[in-house]
Amino acid sequence: MTAHYAFGPEDDTIIKHRLLTRTTTTRGEPPLKKLQKKFTSFTLEIEKDADNYSDCERLSKAFLQEMTTFEIPLLKSKAVIDANLREKENFTELKDDINRMILQAQTDIEDLKKQLEESKIERQHKEECEAIRRLIAMQPPRSETEKIISELENEIAALEAENTAGSRTLELRKKQFALLLHVVDELQNTIEEDQKNLIEEMRSLTEEHKNGMEDGVGVSEAMAID
Repeated sequence: MTAHYAFGPEDDTIIKHRLLTRTTTTRGEPPLKKLQKKFTSFTLEIEKDADNYSDCERLSKAFLQEMTTFEIPLLKSKAVIDANLREKENFTELKDDINRMILQAQTDIEDLKKQLEESKIERQHKEECEAIRRLIAMQPPRSETEKIISELENEIAALEAENTAGSRTLELRKKQFALLLHVVDELQNTIEEDQKNLIEEMRSLTEEHKNGMEDGVGVSEAMAID
């Protein structure tokens, strides 16, 4: 993360200028300039050769008083700086704590996501098991199911036996029908042969009768001639 400070470069320049000039207000003369004037007046008075001890003492006291007046804001500023440094350290520690909390929260979120997915899967499995349990509960008891299965097996065996008997009967009927067709065919052939023979006999009889009639006519004609 990017570090953030309470003051920027421009603010530092302004603060330095104010510390040097002590121009904390727009009214009156700057404190540093007043201190400089007091010091200049004191040094000029010392350099004089005249008997001016009382003036030097007065200017010295005025300079020291101005020095004290100038020093008090500096001490206040130092106290503010120290407080700001302590606050900055506290802020840094707080920022580190917040970053650790953020990382921990992210880790916890990922863990919770995994737990949520696992819970969803577990819930889905429970729902599937519940649906299967309901389906099983809807089914009849095992004894009844076994009884139904046994009855069905008996019905299947009876149907298979009936099917086998029907197949045998059908096979027998096929053989009987084939035999019947063979007998009918033989009978038809016999009838046709008998019909042919009968026709031949009738034809022969007709020929014989015709010949007999012709012979009778000849004899009659011969007798008539005689």
